[in-house]
Amino acid sequence: MTLLRNPILDLDRPRRSIAALLALAALAVVGAAWSFEFAGFVPCKLCLIQREPYYMAMPLAVMAWGIETIDGPARLTRLVLAVVIGLFLWGGAVGFYQAGAEWGYWPGPADCGAARGAAIPTAAGDLMGSLSKVKIVDCTKPQIRILGLSFAGWNVLASAGLVLFTLAGMVMPNRRPV
Repeated sequence: MTLLRNPILDLDRPRRSIAALLALAALAVVGAAWSFEFAGFVPCKLCLIQREPYYMAMPLAVMAWGIETIDGPARLTRLVLAVVIGLFLWGGAVGFYQAGAEWGYWPGPADCGAARGAAIPTAAGDLMGSLSKVKIVDCTKPQIRILGLSFAGWNVLASAGLVLFTLAGMVMPNRRPV
């Protein structure tokens, strides 16, 4: 097994390689999101929605890798990769919407300001007590900008890159052994 012919990176079988790299990339993006959460950044509703495509893309990419590994039909691999492209387009579109709302180009969602995982108190005393414990996250206010982009902006770039990468995996043919 050489560096260019291993289970993850095999230049003769680009669809398999791209499927494996997609699963790893989705895992890396989710890992990065979780690490920011562990660092104290509380995700808003739209942030959590933007993670869903990555959660769904991981097993689909593994499925595409498995189909290619057992020399399954290329059409089936391409179909699975097309679904992955749709997921990344969806996640990128939500990120684009949130980034635009953060920059004030359009209004954000009216219901994006609730506390994550917290029940709404019904008694006035409970409400006052919960205010000190609950952090409200507004989808239209970026918690941080890194190189000028919020998390939503970075998700747009990541999604666009993964769409192009997945598209490459759909169109690249496997090389015939010489």
